[in-house]
Amino acid sequence: MVDLKGQYESLREEIERGFRQVLETTQFIMGPNGAALEQEVAAYCGIRHAIGVASGTDALHLALRAAGIGEGDEVITSPFTFIATAEAISYVGAHPVFVDIDPQTFNIDVDLIEAAITERTRAVLPVHLFGQPADMTPIAALCRRHGLKLVEDCAQAFGAEYGGKKSGAFGDLGCFSFFPSKNLGCFGDGGMIITDDDAAAEAVRMLRNHGSRERYHHAVIGYNSRLDDLQAVILRAKLKHIDDYNRRRRINAHRYSSRLQGSGVLPPVEDGKGLHVYHQYTILCEARDAIQKALNSKGIASAIYYPIPLHRQEVYQEEWAGVSLPVTEDVAGKVLSLPMYPELTGEQIDRICDVILGAL
Repeated sequence: MVDLKGQYESLREEIERGFRQVLETTQFIMGPNGAALEQEVAAYCGIRHAIGVASGTDALHLALRAAGIGEGDEVITSPFTFIATAEAISYVGAHPVFVDIDPQTFNIDVDLIEAAITERTRAVLPVHLFGQPADMTPIAALCRRHGLKLVEDCAQAFGAEYGGKKSGAFGDLGCFSFFPSKNLGCFGDGGMIITDDDAAAEAVRMLRNHGSRERYHHAVIGYNSRLDDLQAVILRAKLKHIDDYNRRRRINAHRYSSRLQGSGVLPPVEDGKGLHVYHQYTILCEARDAIQKALNSKGIASAIYYPIPLHRQEVYQEEWAGVSLPVTEDVAGKVLSLPMYPELTGEQIDRICDVILGAL
């Protein structure tokens, strides 16, 4: 699905030089590379604060805590995403409220959000799924109208844009994952929160470091969630190239779409409201199982993101028993993600498409 070795080879010298520097200085936690990365990401996103944390899941968790979301609150989000989105809501004692998705973009259906708001609703958490930004203008307007916090799940959308802003810069807080397969990925777990809110940034900095502003002085119960300097070295090297990586992903996506046009496969839809950065290239097709079997027979990877919507997961099943979200359930039965990464070649894409067309 993704070839991480090719990208590493192109950056090997810079990354290994940075590793040696960290190893020689032994500043592994809260070191200069982490601080520099935070400054560079903040500048890239056009926002005042960027705070490195240990994972994308931690980014969501700490952002919700910093936003004041807690026991008994409700947070409206998408059911068609990785479990971490809902997990983070549950971590703070709140309840995820799942709203059905748009059948073309697979992002939360903006027209359905308002009907899900109750007196317990405190936030909306849209997911920029597969690299396509959710429709943020109406979501932000709705949040302002109802006095709700807006927290963006940008785990799959580093460098994506909406309304002239980078993903994560639209809401109160934006949350990124640096899992190795992401558009901007490190060599382990890592994450980041961005915000223009000084108080929220201060809260996140305390929460990630055991609730401490000053060493051995702890104002709140916090967590151990810090992005280490070795991971920061990798991310700083890759950040310089992120726009080019995303440009090449878009070229590859458009080649896929051109080859599959008129085949009975529905390619990803760009809604024209933002810049899609194709963390995944995900098709929609009735013949998904046949296509996946054919690809597998040729040694070509594919994946189903996501086969079980969150409202059908065992952990949430009791609360959501009897509730149908028909678009999500239909899409989950038809989606298939194909290999996607900047180093993917045109010849590889053509071979993949030939197998798909043959299966159809």
